[in-house]
Amino acid sequence: STSRRIEVSLPATPSHILMDALAPYQHIEEDLKSLKHVLEMKNLQIHEQENKILELEKLAEKNVVLEERVQVLQQQNEDLKARIDRNLAMSRQLSEENANLQEHVEKESNEKKRLSRTNEELLWRLQTGELLSPRMSPSSSPVHRSSPGPASPSRLNPFPR
Repeated sequence: STSRRIEVSLPATPSHILMDALAPYQHIEEDLKSLKHVLEMKNLQIHEQENKILELEKLAEKNVVLEERVQVLQQQNEDLKARIDRNLAMSRQLSEENANLQEHVEKESNEKKRLSRTNEELLWRLQTGELLSPRMSPSSSPVHRSSPGPASPSRLNPFPR
């Protein structure tokens, strides 16, 4: 090929000079094959790196989307925490109001019971005629008597059937 062209163009040159001149080119085809192989390997590496770069770019895009989503979720979380705090405060306030109302109901109930007992006692006195007695003293009241007397106001039916 190339060495034959050189031989053809230099027919009068002694052969040892010609061999010395062609010596560096004897392995040129093997070198070319080797270089082609290296080039193919480098192209393959470049292709693999381009694919990796594409994957990394996709991951970076996903990462940006996920970071935005995390920020949204963190804001929602903060909003929910604030809502929970408000609800807890409202719950405490309602519990306190409920306790106050229950205390008030208890006092009202006790007052109603006291008034009912007083009313029952007064009805009993009316029925027994004690209220009509002009000389009634507090010691003669059935409530203050120590001796067994008429039935107690709580056992007496104010309206006989």
